[in-house]
Amino acid sequence: MFFVASKVFWLLAQPLGIVFLLMLAGLIALLAGRRRLAVAGLVLALLVHGLVSFTSLGFLLIQPLEARFGVPAEPPEQVGAIVMLGGATLARVSTARQVAELNAAGDRLVTTLWLARRYPDAPIVLSGGSGLLSGDTESEATTAERLLVAHGIAPERLRLEGESRNTDENAALTRDLLAGVDGPVVLVTSAFHMPRSVGLFEAQGIPVIPWPTDYRSSGREGFGIDIANPVHNLDVASIAIKEWIGLLAYHWTGRTGELLPSQASNSPAGTSSR
Repeated sequence: MFFVASKVFWLLAQPLGIVFLLMLAGLIALLAGRRRLAVAGLVLALLVHGLVSFTSLGFLLIQPLEARFGVPAEPPEQVGAIVMLGGATLARVSTARQVAELNAAGDRLVTTLWLARRYPDAPIVLSGGSGLLSGDTESEATTAERLLVAHGIAPERLRLEGESRNTDENAALTRDLLAGVDGPVVLVTSAFHMPRSVGLFEAQGIPVIPWPTDYRSSGREGFGIDIANPVHNLDVASIAIKEWIGLLAYHWTGRTGELLPSQASNSPAGTSSR
């Protein structure tokens, strides 16, 4: 129920959804003869669209998330397991063509492959089902398995969790796959997604070493007009807003102990921003 509610809510709460609703409200007001309300709705729609598409607002929102955790300053000599969260592949294309088609978060798989070779004895947990409300697609874990095996990773090292539909379920369903693991657990996901992921894994009693990847900002952007790539600006803003909403929702519903997990609350291994 939480999964469906969150998907429907985000459909309406994302910037494009808000712009659409404001324009729709403006049109209805215009047809009803409420000209001032119509103008107000259209002006608000224009303002929201302008802020997320033609300014650097999204980069400002995503920077604190990406800066929260960094890659380990001194990587451990050995690890007990490597966990990669889904979200790096295109489900429909990968399923239909039986390939591993990556999306903008494909760095998650690249980083996992690099870690798999750095720690050749560590089992690799691929956590990810389908985040789609409809459609018959294979799990993201299956798609990731295809890519890793094609790049020389032994199938027996891979443990697949293909039922989760969101980060909360990633953590809950991964817990059993980590039973008997001896040593620290490395968690791989996008940098902006790491705070929420660490909080949820800690809530399941799984201390992790964050290994963030897939950065969307340089960490040095200031606020200003940015017309070079409005589509990219909109994408970054949407990701950042969704992540902040997710942090609030999971904290308010008691799924995480802290609104924004701190560096000190994660594993004892040192980390550093990059």
